[in-house]
Amino acid sequence: MFYKIFLQPLFFQLSPEQAHSLTMKMMKWRLVRFVAKFFFQVNSPALSVRLFGLQFPNRVGMAAGFDKNAAYLPELEALGFGHVEIGTVTPLPQPGNEAPRLFRLPADEALINRMGFNNVGVDVVAARLRAIRPKLKLLIGGNIGKNKSTPNEEAVRDYEICFRKLFPVVDYFVVNVSSPNTPGLRELQDRKPLTGILERLQQLNREEAAPKPILLKIAPDLSEAQLDEIVDIVLHTGIAGIVATNTTIGRSGLLTPATRIEKIGAGGLSGKPLASRSTEVIRYLAARSGKRFSIIGVGGINSPEEALEKLEAGADLLQLYTGLIYEGPSLVRRIHRKILKTPSNR
Repeated sequence: MFYKIFLQPLFFQLSPEQAHSLTMKMMKWRLVRFVAKFFFQVNSPALSVRLFGLQFPNRVGMAAGFDKNAAYLPELEALGFGHVEIGTVTPLPQPGNEAPRLFRLPADEALINRMGFNNVGVDVVAARLRAIRPKLKLLIGGNIGKNKSTPNEEAVRDYEICFRKLFPVVDYFVVNVSSPNTPGLRELQDRKPLTGILERLQQLNREEAAPKPILLKIAPDLSEAQLDEIVDIVLHTGIAGIVATNTTIGRSGLLTPATRIEKIGAGGLSGKPLASRSTEVIRYLAARSGKRFSIIGVGGINSPEEALEKLEAGADLLQLYTGLIYEGPSLVRRIHRKILKTPSNR
């Protein structure tokens, strides 16, 4: 309540990117991190879960896009997250799309973004992770993508570069072919290019003494036939699982006036309006695959109840982003406490 009554109105006076930067700079103060740990961390062995060979401290992680450059890992750990998915990281640095590129829809508890994979490049991110990761207990996922300037026909090269350079410093990988903000990227979800990328990464993975889990992040806008194809590809390539889902290009059912939506323009929609579709995709994937791979559920988690819905639908781990903007950092603690009170979801 303190966040919603006092802090959120202050942050919402700033642009979304300014508020994000200010908040995380405040979290870098040692006293603020100490207070955050006291109020928001829930440390219990009952929350720990083992998936695809990794022991996660708890089921709740920070979704990709929040910490694109691995700059806030101790701060996110202090807030109680058990894993953070950094990125999306590309081989070369890129500024992303022109600002403004991140928009709040308060009436819908949603965001629209067209960030465009803005990041400092894989070399800088890898160096940061080498320096910081020995100090962390949380697990780190590397969300990897291609540079905007790389044609789709050469995309596998970009994913390979990121995979090789991040391999020593992350715990698992997520292949991002589902962002709507890089032109043509979603075409890589088609069977031929997607199979080629995943098979190449698995080939590189098998050359390592200790292979690492690879997951695929998919769009919520896929049809059942396309989801069936995705399941077949995951089983064929033997990757560890799916992150469901990325942002949507859909705009139906929003409370925000259509004139405002039209003025914002293109971008991926996240937050509460995505909750139902994301859970629907998770449930479908779990049933269609017979739970033969792991699922990380993300999209519209703005309450402990929504988190449990995703776990009951078949998600093994959860990730937040937009829900944190509207509900505040106590959301992580509230989800952990709800899980502890629901033995079937531990």
